[in-house]
Order: sequence, then C-alpha cells, then structure tokens
Amino acid sequence: MEVRYLPNDSGYQRMTTRELRDAFMMENLFEPGRITLVYSDNDRAIVGGAVPVAGTLPLLATQKEMAARYFNERRELGVLNIGAAGTVSVDGTNYALGPRDLLYVGRGAQNIEFSSADPAVPSLFYLVSYPAHASYPTALMRFAEAARSPLGSARTANQRTIYKYVHAGGIKSCQLVMGMTELVEGSVWNTMPPHTHQRRSEVYLYFGLDPDAMVIHLMGKPDETRNLILRNHQAVLSPPWSIHAAAATRNYAFVWAMGGENQEFSDMDAVTMHDLR
Repeated sequence: MEVRYLPNDSGYQRMTTRELRDAFMMENLFEPGRITLVYSDNDRAIVGGAVPVAGTLPLLATQKEMAARYFNERRELGVLNIGAAGTVSVDGTNYALGPRDLLYVGRGAQNIEFSSADPAVPSLFYLVSYPAHASYPTALMRFAEAARSPLGSARTANQRTIYKYVHAGGIKSCQLVMGMTELVEGSVWNTMPPHTHQRRSEVYLYFGLDPDAMVIHLMGKPDETRNLILRNHQAVLSPPWSIHAAAATRNYAFVWAMGGENQEFSDMDAVTMHDLR
C-alpha cells in the first residue's frame, strides 16, 4: 500500500508538474492480477483498483498502515465496477456486479474477495474507503437503479447526468458518498462553475476515454489554480480547500467519492467564474 501526505493550501503553489502529479494523482490503479491501494492522509481515504484475472483477489488489511485484522474492521468500502462483469464476495455471500454497478460494504465485513466472470475480459473494480464509526448493511445497487439528475446544456458544453448511489437518499453509509457523472457527446466540462467543500474531501476517477484523449483537471485554491493532465482510468485527490473541475478533448465519465463531516450532496461552497485565477 502506497502512503500519500498531501501538501497544504500554500505548499502546492511552489510545486513542479511532476511534484503535483506525485502528490495528487493516482496514475496506475488498475494492474492485471493485483489490488493496488493508495492511503492518503486526506480524511484517511484509501483509493484502489482490483483487476482479477486468475481466480480471486482477497482484500487484505496492512498492519503498518491500518493496524487492523481485516480491511473493514474500522472502515466502510464502496466498489464500483467500470469493467466487465464480475463478482464481489463478502463473508461468503456473492454479489454479481455488471458494468457500472456499485456494492457498498459496511464496517465489520471480514472477508472481501474479487473475481471476474471472464478472466480474458476482466472486471475493473474501483475501490474507495473511509473510516467508519458505525456499521451499515452491505448493499448492491445496479446502474439502472441509481438516482439520476440531468444537468447542463449543449450550449455550455456541459450536458451531463449525475448518478447517485451512496447518499442520503440511497444506500446508507457512515460517511462515504459515492456516484458517477457521464457527459453526453459534444460536452466536455464538468463541475464548472466550480466549488469547494470545507467539510469533506473528494476523489475523482476518470474513465470512458480513448487512449489518445485527455482530461485537463483544474485544482487548487480558486485564486491560485493549477492543472493536471489525466488519462483514462486515472484518479485525483481533492482536499477541502481545492476546486475540482475539468475539461477534456471529448466526452467522458468519472466516479466521484467523498468522505468527511457532512454527507449532504448539495453541501458546496460555490466559486464564481470571475473569482478564478
């Protein structure tokens, strides 16, 4: 497990492109036959990817970073499948996940394993975990069941649909809020005008991009923005003081996940376009 310590709201301003990428980006989460995990001091989030190819992949705790007997001993976990069909086993119960289905695994689940229906076309399980002080039932939500909110317009190149899975009106959790956003063809902007939310951090995972496409992700304080270039299946950490918005060379999708003091989806501190620098 890789450990990250994020710079503060002034330190990032003096960093090179490589230093910014090393601090905020996760470039290689999905490696065949492995579970890759990144532990961040940003709300103690763990972000990862599981790509089962031969047999099953067990999700194990690490003693040094987690000091836990099993991964969900004091944590909850969101698993969103952005690949082909597969199965997540939780304490002996199998949950079949199709593309874009999500499984929430509550605190206390001891044995979590991942497998692909067809190893030649593996699942890509995206994992986001936060500490949990309460236990909620493990729950599966199909993509078709997620609450949908259409936003934006073709005129402003941000026509998109937000899909909510883990939130106050959906799957119940301790502090995790998780869903995805998909832009229609011809739209490229997300979360613009931007916002921050002092009461929680956020993680974006971009997917649905062609190999030669890219996302220009904007981060930083509104009056001191920086940009990061992301490709398909790459993720970025957003601390509470940072905006998180992007444009790309074509339409795309991204998974968003949040953890912190407040689970209310609309809890955002808006930033006007005129305040951006």
